[in-house]
Amino acid sequence: MNKNIFILLLFLFSFVYGQNKTVNAGPMVGHVGMTEAWLWIQTVKPARVKFGYYPEGQPQKAKKTPVIKTTADKGNTAKIKLTGLKRGTTYRYEVYINGKKIAFPYPLTFKTQDIWRFHKAPKDFSFVFGSGTYINDKPWDRKNNKYGGYYEIFQSIYEKHPDFMLWGGDNVYLRQGEWNSKERTIYRYTHDRRIKELQPLLANVAHYAIVDDHDFGPNDSDGSFWNKNITEEVFTYFWANPSFGVANVRGAITQFSWYDAEFFLLDNRYYRDANKLKTKKNKTILGKEQLEWLKNALAASHARFKFIMMGGQFLNTARRFETYSNNGFDRERQEIIDFIYEQGLQNVIFLTGDRHESEISIFDPGNGSPVIFDITSSPFTSGPNTHAWKENNTLRIPGSLIMKRNFAMVSVKGEKENRHVEVAFYDTYGKLIYRYVLNFFKPQKKVDRNVNR
Repeated sequence: MNKNIFILLLFLFSFVYGQNKTVNAGPMVGHVGMTEAWLWIQTVKPARVKFGYYPEGQPQKAKKTPVIKTTADKGNTAKIKLTGLKRGTTYRYEVYINGKKIAFPYPLTFKTQDIWRFHKAPKDFSFVFGSGTYINDKPWDRKNNKYGGYYEIFQSIYEKHPDFMLWGGDNVYLRQGEWNSKERTIYRYTHDRRIKELQPLLANVAHYAIVDDHDFGPNDSDGSFWNKNITEEVFTYFWANPSFGVANVRGAITQFSWYDAEFFLLDNRYYRDANKLKTKKNKTILGKEQLEWLKNALAASHARFKFIMMGGQFLNTARRFETYSNNGFDRERQEIIDFIYEQGLQNVIFLTGDRHESEISIFDPGNGSPVIFDITSSPFTSGPNTHAWKENNTLRIPGSLIMKRNFAMVSVKGEKENRHVEVAFYDTYGKLIYRYVLNFFKPQKKVDRNVNR
């Protein structure tokens, strides 16, 4: 889309929202499968909401959902799952609040996935992921420090037309004391979700999310945080993941497939031991139950590509801040790496954030086994780490370090034996910074499989 047209749409959006006092944010597309999809919206005050939807170009086949009542105790949010959809089909949808159809100056669309296994080759697809969305709020910001900004990045993402978007944590930054209050946590999401640059992206791309420390609690928070059940409950109000928890494991955890790729979204806070805990030898980030679920889910997966998303870097060997190698968590990281190779898993890619910088790390056991990648993407709008070059990450791919606001676009494409993964990093304005094609069988010098040595 031409940038001038997009600016016009934002102007019209501001005008429409100025006239319409019923919508605070959204609508947003959540999880989309072959025959179902989630839609979300937030009203300004309690209201009656329903959605209309129909296959593109066939308004005569329109259907409407039941009415949902938004309530203040859930942030006046509403979400509903549309079922019985036609696979591989683009849908248009409409929003009705208190019986009135609401106008938006941009399209409202989503596309269901198509059937492929045992039928035909999987389709090419792309997704955007990243982390670190700080929206300025002057009364609550750091004194004399405008930490967030450059919200145009969401315009740039929208213009890339990804099939879906993964929000890798720190999707809001709870300010001092807000993490202790359900009302203030709802306020933070309400304030941040409203920005005009974000709305077209929310309305036309499927969205999935995890938490990290800043949308879970205080900075560097862990499983000891007393109010974690409330902050993660509010998380469920504002996202439309396929689940919030898996099997008997609670937390901001879920799993979904997109053609021949499977995505395992993890919670690195709810079960995490304290960084400063010194009396425990086998410290954990994921917790016993979540780790066992992940191992079983990976072993059971038939997907060609397996993407594991969590806050904080997995492979980075620098023992600084919240890398998996720091604060005594390296044993658990080694356990996961050992499992991947002992299970014979291939095409495993970690998607990570938190660190306010982007890079690609690669672990190669050097014995003919496939490598493991860790793609880090951060930040969207919060302050970048301009000193990351000082970190001695021995697994970093030379030239991949990015120390400014950016987003990563991952593409899965090709046919049969040429099916592959590419990642491209773009700046705030959509200009290409760095591109890399993942080769899972890179011939490199032989090294010990123990990443901690």
